Amino acid sequence: MKGLIQQCLQEGHKVMPELEAQKLCAGHSIPCPPTQVAQDKDECVAIAQSIGYPVVMKVLSRQIVHKSDAGGVIVNIRNDEEMAAAFTKMNDAIKKNCPDAKIDGFVIQKMMPSGIEVVVGALRNSQFGPVVMFGMGGIYIEVFKDVEFRLAPLSKEEALRQIEETKIATVLKGVRGQAPCDIDALAELIVNVGKLICDFEEIKEIDFNPVLSYPDGCVAVDARIVIGD
Repeated sequence: MKGLIQQCLQEGHKVMPELEAQKLCAGHSIPCPPTQVAQDKDECVAIAQSIGYPVVMKVLSRQIVHKSDAGGVIVNIRNDEEMAAAFTKMNDAIKKNCPDAKIDGFVIQKMMPSGIEVVVGALRNSQFGPVVMFGMGGIYIEVFKDVEFRLAPLSKEEALRQIEETKIATVLKGVRGQAPCDIDALAELIVNVGKLICDFEEIKEIDFNPVLSYPDGCVAVDARIVIGD
């Protein structure tokens, strides 16, 4: 896995490409949705068929950081016709919004069922070293700032306490008749993210937002891993 990070650095990446990031996650038991990269419209359709609809399509480009703003993310693609239309729509949007961007491909990812959105991340603090973050995820992370931090590495018991100290913990336990989420799975994910940043000094920051939490597990839908020498 260290070789994978070094290869990304040699290629000039500051943020690991999505497939490489998922390979790193797989090596640390961090669950991610089925994902493949396509180069053209026909391959997008073929991969979507193999993964199974519905799927999400994302542009792959070093020059595009905020994919959604550029029109580089299309969700809930349900069949071959919608995939073909999404391919055309995305290419037109990128040409309009980011005319100088080089498109390296298109990420086709299984669209996961809705769940409770949380965030799990890690960074290297100049004073304390590696720390792990957990809290409310999705688009409201900056609004509610419901996050807690712990030094890494940490035990599962510490991760469970970290979850308990957030406001989102009440939702995870089940409200208004909803089934409780698998909090043990979230704690294991937090522990594994802590191990990941501790194992590779080249990793500067990890951001999984959102992580979808279910009654029987969780999935890191969007993986962002920042690397450096």
